Amino acid sequence: MITITLFFVVAKPVSAEKVAGHSASMTYNLSNSNKSEDLFKKKLAIKRVLEKYDSDMAEVTDSFINTAVTYDLDPYLLPSIAGLESFFGRFTMPGSYNPFGWGRGLVPFENWEQAIETVGKGIRENYIDKGAQTIDEIGAIYCEGNTWAGKVRFFMDEFKAEEEKIQLLLGDNTVKL
Repeated sequence: MITITLFFVVAKPVSAEKVAGHSASMTYNLSNSNKSEDLFKKKLAIKRVLEKYDSDMAEVTDSFINTAVTYDLDPYLLPSIAGLESFFGRFTMPGSYNPFGWGRGLVPFENWEQAIETVGKGIRENYIDKGAQTIDEIGAIYCEGNTWAGKVRFFMDEFKAEEEKIQLLLGDNTVKL
């Protein structure tokens, strides 16, 4: 576990990550016809990844989805930030329920749900609504370092890979070329 933590502390994003981040929007389009099925797969992917990391946040997966829908966010953004900032809530100030490092990790919340709602709203209003549309743009404001976006993207990719596994299990099993 120390090796994984060190990786996230010292790893630097490669150029391809920076380029990809500029084109990937952090908003989530809910206009598709299969939105409830899509959100179910995303919820299951979030839950499975959080369980894999033995995170107590696995019990509040609905909060991640509801907040993403309410604030039109990519459903994987908030859990990915929590992955980077606190290893999915495992390393927080005791009793703070602040897995996001919000306010340098000093802002306490009553529970995980309040943290998810508050940070989702904050990212929408203070970042996205003010022009930060990509992970790189959000990261430049959210964190002083220049590796934040690449590390958040790492976790987002893990959630997406889990969703692809779920799609294979639940979907029509078409091959993606």
